[in-house]
Amino acid sequence: MTTPTRESVRAQVEQLVRAGDTKALKQIRDQLRSKADRRNLKERARLYAHNPVGWVTERLRQVVWSKQREIMLSIRDNRRTAVRSCHGVGKSHTASLVAAWWLDTHPPGEAFVVTSAPTFAQVRAILWRYIRRVHRRGKLAGRVNQTEWHIDDEMVAFGRKPADHDESAFQGIHARYVLVILDEACGIPEQLWVAADALTTNADCRILAIGNPDNPSSHFRKVCQPGSGWHVIGISAFESPNLTGEEVPDDVAQALVGREWVEEKATEWGEDNPLYKSKVLGEFSEDAPNKVVRASDVARCRIDPEKKLTAEELQPVELGVDVGGGGDETVIRERRGRRAGREWRAHTDRPEKIAPMVLQAIKESGATAVKVDSIGVGFGVIGELRNAAGRGEHQAHILAVNVAEAASKPDKFMNLRAELWWEIGRGLSESGGWDLSAMANGDTTVAQLLSPQWDVDPKGRIRVEPKDEIKKRLGRSPDNADALLLAFYSAGRPRVRWL
Repeated sequence: MTTPTRESVRAQVEQLVRAGDTKALKQIRDQLRSKADRRNLKERARLYAHNPVGWVTERLRQVVWSKQREIMLSIRDNRRTAVRSCHGVGKSHTASLVAAWWLDTHPPGEAFVVTSAPTFAQVRAILWRYIRRVHRRGKLAGRVNQTEWHIDDEMVAFGRKPADHDESAFQGIHARYVLVILDEACGIPEQLWVAADALTTNADCRILAIGNPDNPSSHFRKVCQPGSGWHVIGISAFESPNLTGEEVPDDVAQALVGREWVEEKATEWGEDNPLYKSKVLGEFSEDAPNKVVRASDVARCRIDPEKKLTAEELQPVELGVDVGGGGDETVIRERRGRRAGREWRAHTDRPEKIAPMVLQAIKESGATAVKVDSIGVGFGVIGELRNAAGRGEHQAHILAVNVAEAASKPDKFMNLRAELWWEIGRGLSESGGWDLSAMANGDTTVAQLLSPQWDVDPKGRIRVEPKDEIKKRLGRSPDNADALLLAFYSAGRPRVRWL
């Protein structure tokens, strides 16, 4: 087969331009770019196969800060790297740089990148969005769609969310240089770690597992332990350039976590809260035996915000209302079947202002029942809502809930509050009976769920720390969590109806 000369190619291009054949012109452009890339590959491999930081700074003209450099060099030097990271330090962006560097410095056919995450939405909308940006910015070889990278006619990378139990998920991939990236690693089940390990058996393969350390019972926690055989890197918000003073360009600094957010979360969540340890310190917490709700249980209830529920599973639609008093917030929480949904809140303890809020929430949600904390100001709110029902302004059943009264199991729980927290907060988290993945104001609500402590009273009954004691200990009230529990409460039986 005769190789086209430069003159023949130029003549062909001129002919296509005159004909206006943009599709054929694009094909020729891609072919020429592919040939140029192949010619340059050996030089790139010589310069950058062992210098990922140099590849980013010289090929992409981007700056990587100290922890990003540490991650990239670890992948160069170690077969398995685990990164437990705080929030807002560009972990998925770092993973995308690693993926692009890997493919740009190894020959197509000899290199392959596999990425996975707990949900397909996370695969597509997080990591691969960054991969597309890097590919475009660097004008790298081939073409990238939502979850695949092709060079010429060969696929060289893909993002997948296999079934959780499928240990053979990535079979059929054979290459000398395989890189597996497990993004949001805390939510990836153990079987997929086994599948990833089966892909990376030779010395030239690598695995990068990266994510927030928010589930102390996850397999990610195991690989982050000493002696696991993984090279482990931790990233705290206090190591962000915005807190250390490390010099980075303004656009990089603006994309990273800052001191104001860290201080806000210390106040809002408390420094001993598991969410603070995960999102701010980048550390796993222990499931404390004296906490009502365990962090590992809640983490499993937050995995898949795009999971499709049937119309039946999204019933009933109900609201829980924790009425503010003494400066606390009034919070209204929606539940749709097993899924926690929207939230309405305001700093007010006046029934004439709270009742219209609830009416609006009923209208927007279509709720058929509203459970209202009846202690103090709540009694007046209940009256306003029942009067509104009498005027035909809504048809929802208004239920007064006094959490200080006796539990339905008085021999087991000190009061109804203890029963709500234990049977709903702990019980539904433990069983996976509620879906907290798409919950509005999720982090704040989860931080509050993880705050209350429990003990046993002199009669041997479960006692949950009173709201006033929590507020005194932490400086804040768990209003959002209390509204969530009320939303899932069913009169006379704290377990929700459909369990």
